Amino acid sequence: MKTQIQNGRVIDPKHGLDKVQDVYIAEGRIVGLGTAPDGFRPDRVVDAKGLVVMPGLVDLAARLREPGFEHKATLQSEMHAAVAGGVTSLACPPDTDPPLDEPGLVEMLKHRARVLNLAPVYPLGALTSKLEGERLTEMAEVRDAGWVAFSQAERPVVDTEVLWRALQYAATFDFAVWLRPQDAFLGKAGVAHDGEVATRLGLPGIPSFAETIALATLLQLARATGTRLHLCRLSTAEGVEMVRKAKEEGLKVSCDVGAHHLHLSEMDLGYFDTHCNVMPPFRSLRDRDALREGVREGVIDAVCSDHTPLDEDVKQMPFGESEPGATGLELLLPLTLKWAQESKLPLVKALARVTCDPARILGIDAGHLGLNAVADVCVFDPEGWFKVSPETLKSQGKNTPFLGYELPGRVRYTFVAGHLCYEAA
Repeated sequence: MKTQIQNGRVIDPKHGLDKVQDVYIAEGRIVGLGTAPDGFRPDRVVDAKGLVVMPGLVDLAARLREPGFEHKATLQSEMHAAVAGGVTSLACPPDTDPPLDEPGLVEMLKHRARVLNLAPVYPLGALTSKLEGERLTEMAEVRDAGWVAFSQAERPVVDTEVLWRALQYAATFDFAVWLRPQDAFLGKAGVAHDGEVATRLGLPGIPSFAETIALATLLQLARATGTRLHLCRLSTAEGVEMVRKAKEEGLKVSCDVGAHHLHLSEMDLGYFDTHCNVMPPFRSLRDRDALREGVREGVIDAVCSDHTPLDEDVKQMPFGESEPGATGLELLLPLTLKWAQESKLPLVKALARVTCDPARILGIDAGHLGLNAVADVCVFDPEGWFKVSPETLKSQGKNTPFLGYELPGRVRYTFVAGHLCYEAA
């Protein structure tokens, strides 16, 4: 199938491209920009006048809920949500049931994703068996099955000697390790940021130093072992500053932030809005502003959806008993655009945080529109505002604190390897 996307504003952050021109696709790859290859005869012409043509989004944290949590969402529902949001590459955390700690499990997940013929899935392997933090998985063996990195998802390794050995082993084989910094004891009983709002609502708090204490440990171990360390979902101003200094020192460290943390704070909990129960928790306005500035400067490398679809029953409970998490695949692009508008940041720079930058962290050739690149393309309307509602979300999970918000960036077309996977009605 040969496709010509014409008259669109083509933005490719990796190559610094921002120009109105045509894109030509054949055999799943980009074969021309601006000028058609000799003899090119399109089977399909997409008129993108007034639209933005960009690389498909690369999401570093999307829980697809299989295996084990099909009552919350299915692989099929969430993959359709991904392409509806312009997401064409997804990293899947290992906190499934059973956890992704054996080659057979990841091979099954990747096979099921291929059968759906939508976006490719890049599973993260469990760092320790069953995510229990006690015994290391056979990293060298499971890496061969297709895992791109190793993670504990939301389960910390309490024993720092085990963590030390894990990072040593990973460094030996140049495996990347992805961990979310939060002290296992300081954050154990909390459900909200330890501040004025949690105190007023009577909610057990998670202090900011629950993140920074864990972060200090991880950075010290990374310094000692030389491991490639990716820090997942930073939430504090102090954490951003620690990462800044670690990068200046030359440590092999990267980090990301959830898109919802760029917009919301503890003030949005309102009167126990359980859709605002997320991990890490929404923190102070100072923290939120520091995260926004960290992404703008590039101290924070990538913005992810932290997609966690949940059934409505676990949100229709008292705040402290509700399950944390928010759906986000379809909101990753709109929330990034909203942040860029408010930060007065050029699109070519802002979109790097959801395309080429996360692709670099994953170690995949994606997130750009170079000649002969795989034709993963998102076409969206920058003036296409839409109201977030359960009816507009294709994800099985409707749990988002942005219900009722008007957001920019309606996706019109999504191509994966040149195949039209989504077209807006």
